[in-house]
Amino acid sequence: MGLGGSILLIAVGAILAFATSWDLDGANVNLIGVILMAVGLLGTTAFTSIYKRRRAIVPPTTVVEDRHPDRLH
Repeated sequence: MGLGGSILLIAVGAILAFATSWDLDGANVNLIGVILMAVGLLGTTAFTSIYKRRRAIVPPTTVVEDRHPDRLH
């Protein structure tokens, strides 16, 4: 799940938890919204931790060209 999907889950969860007054038989819409927000938050933290590892600073390497006057290539 990417960052966009995580943010979408948080938004949908917040809408279900705070902005709706639906009543479903056998399901608590507020609880579903809180669960979706928690999953979105976990996805966001997982994405950012993986992204930080991917963006680790790698020291630059030195390139040495071997040029000999007897080689014309």
